[in-house]
Amino acid sequence: MSLRFLTAHFAVSPQIRVEDLPALKEQGFTAIISTRPDGEEKDQPSVADLGVAAEKCGLAFAYIPVRMGATPDAHSVTVMRRTLAEMIGPDNTGKVLAYCRSGRRASDLFELASAQTEEPAPKSQRFDVVVVGGGAGGLACAASLLRRRPELLVAVIEPSTEHYYQPGWTLVGGGVFTARDTQRSEVGLIPARANWIRQAVTGFKPEQNRVELGDGSEILYDAMIVATGIKLDWAAIPGLTETLGKNGVTSNYRYDLAPYTWELVSKLEEGTALFTQPPMPIKCAGAPQKAMYLACDAWRRKGVLGRVQVAFDTATPSLFGVADFVPALMNYIKGYSIDLTLKSRLVAVDGEKKIATFERTTDKGTERVERKFDMLHVVPPQTAPDVIKSSPLAGQDGFVSVHPDTMQHTVFPNVFAVGDVAGTSNAKTAAAARKQAPVVVENLIAQLSGRKLDYAYDGYGGCPLTVERGKIVLAEFGYGGKLLPTLPGWILDGKKPTRLAWFLKEKIMPRLYWDFMLRGRELFVRPAKKHEG
Repeated sequence: MSLRFLTAHFAVSPQIRVEDLPALKEQGFTAIISTRPDGEEKDQPSVADLGVAAEKCGLAFAYIPVRMGATPDAHSVTVMRRTLAEMIGPDNTGKVLAYCRSGRRASDLFELASAQTEEPAPKSQRFDVVVVGGGAGGLACAASLLRRRPELLVAVIEPSTEHYYQPGWTLVGGGVFTARDTQRSEVGLIPARANWIRQAVTGFKPEQNRVELGDGSEILYDAMIVATGIKLDWAAIPGLTETLGKNGVTSNYRYDLAPYTWELVSKLEEGTALFTQPPMPIKCAGAPQKAMYLACDAWRRKGVLGRVQVAFDTATPSLFGVADFVPALMNYIKGYSIDLTLKSRLVAVDGEKKIATFERTTDKGTERVERKFDMLHVVPPQTAPDVIKSSPLAGQDGFVSVHPDTMQHTVFPNVFAVGDVAGTSNAKTAAAARKQAPVVVENLIAQLSGRKLDYAYDGYGGCPLTVERGKIVLAEFGYGGKLLPTLPGWILDGKKPTRLAWFLKEKIMPRLYWDFMLRGRELFVRPAKKHEG
């Protein structure tokens, strides 16, 4: 491997491979930057493989692709400068290697970044399609779009460098998965032909076809897909943020807290365990009780369930929004001796005293109830992200106002939404985003082409309710609570707990997510035209 040092802390090289990383670590390198897009040559190692391997070696990794024969644009130069500042550090302790096919692009990018002694004036870039958000819905749309129209200039705007399989956090909290099983580097998931803009969007100007970024620059577009997700409003419950992750207070709605859930479940042998659910809408409406059922099953297996008093306080008027699935769930509520209280909302937490305060609505009015706990699993209230609520895109509920079938904005025809941020009445689940993505992409292409929008989303949402370790009630339904099972009833009856559904949740669904949904491979989610139903 041929290295060329441009400074004492920065070197460039031709393409590296996974097996080179341990030697680079031994030579004192602390970080790797890839400036080469995936797919230039057949035997080229993927950025995903190199990024994951680098992280395992303890090397930081960044991806700033520059197309062959192109001069690095202003955005890439700015990102390079900031990345170098982070990786080398103010005390010059870092040592960085950047690579491409020959090292030339890495060198050019470094020289341009080093020449900028002052912040350049914010500039605008233009793309055919801008995807705001690199989560499940955003990546699925970007990948599906580029599979259909590889010639389109597509940008994905996403500031995070890590991506999480959030449906897996229930199983982390149940001791089935490790947290690491649910995490991958964002760099390996961005489609190879997409431009990754590592910035946060700070404003929308849909009347001008522009979005504003945190660095002061603007992005122009012909069409836009909004996929920013939903905001978890932890601060809405007084006392909660101060005690999360300690004093027995946890939540499977956060990557770093799901392991604490399993720690609490494993250690608790007597006392009171409280589980809560806020008002709708929330992502995955079944997740609050999934955590409870898995905990109860673990205590039952250990023989201590009778010494643990379990209560479920939900702000909703029923246990589950679709009545067909309630009987099976109620059997488990009774079987685990769970104290179920409907229309009960968590309004305060005192972690040190281990007291949870609820506001309950009864026939006599509203009352406040304080309950002692040894373990408290909290699901926070959830709203549209602030940047959406304050934008022209928002409807009355704060979410992006779209037509529920086409997912097209109700005012701006070249804007679409996917996933949790869409102001639709479907369940906010990854399964819903997976079904929405091809509909959004087909309709966006039609809009760009001046054709009518033929494809319709039916409100599908999938919620695998983990009622015990090894069994799941697989709730699949659409708008109006209509049952929409993927498999025929003689194979899998979604209204009953089955081991097949558990197998799908544990073994199949993660692969569908990582290898199919995020890659634009639309297995079982072929978009239907409106007249097809």
